[in-house]
Amino acid sequence: MLSLIKIVISFFLIIGTFIIFSGTLGVLRFPDVYSRLHAASKASTLGVSGILIGSFIYVLAEMNLFSGKLILGILFVLMTAPVAGHMISRAAYRTGVPLSDKTVFNELEKNHRSNGQ
Repeated sequence: MLSLIKIVISFFLIIGTFIIFSGTLGVLRFPDVYSRLHAASKASTLGVSGILIGSFIYVLAEMNLFSGKLILGILFVLMTAPVAGHMISRAAYRTGVPLSDKTVFNELEKNHRSNGQ
C-alpha cells in the first residue's frame, strides 16, 4: 500500500511539473500577449495545483498530518490565477495591445464597441 501512495504522489508531482514546463514553452512560442498569457495562466493553475496536491498527499501519508495550509493554497491558486490572467488580458486589450495576425475570432471587439470605447 505504501508504494501505491508513493506512485500517486510521484504522479501528481510529475504531471504538475510537466504542465508548468509545457506552459513555459507556450510562453516562449506563442505569437501574441494573449496567447502567452493563456498558456501562463493555465500552466500556473494546473501545474501548481498538481504539485500542491502531491505535497498534500505526501504530508498526509508520510507525516500523518492533515495540512490545512496546503488545502488553502490549492484553493487560493485555483480561484485567483484564472481571474488574474483574465484581468491582465482584459487590461492589455483595453490599452490597445495588438492581436496576432493569426487571431481568428475576437469576442471582445463587439463588447468593446458597444460600450462606446
